[in-house]
Amino acid sequence: MLDHVTLGVSDFEQSKQFYDRALRPLGITYLYADGERAAGYGIKPKAFFWISWREMPPQTGAHIAFTAKDRATVDRFHQEAIAAGGRDNGPPGMRPNYHPNYYGAFVLDPDGHNIEAVCHSPQG
Repeated sequence: MLDHVTLGVSDFEQSKQFYDRALRPLGITYLYADGERAAGYGIKPKAFFWISWREMPPQTGAHIAFTAKDRATVDRFHQEAIAAGGRDNGPPGMRPNYHPNYYGAFVLDPDGHNIEAVCHSPQG
């Protein structure tokens, strides 16, 4: 079981603004900082997703998927992430090649990390 995940970011403030807005529909909020270069997000009291400024350009190719309670939440995540400066990497919709009820949306964050919201429940 994972305890937490950290993504390296090249512009801490830009990334913090992105994640503050993009994760809010999922009920995930900024909880606390580790100095001026790291921010922890989660559901009180536990931060399980971190961003951290890196002097070297971050490596892209990361794919982080957050669970959404329903399909409408996936849609709101996608809308907010795009409005916060993310780039569409797959609009909200069914992904039946994963499994019959897989409903997800994908957005690239400011550093190109693939961030997803997914609901595994049937419609309704």
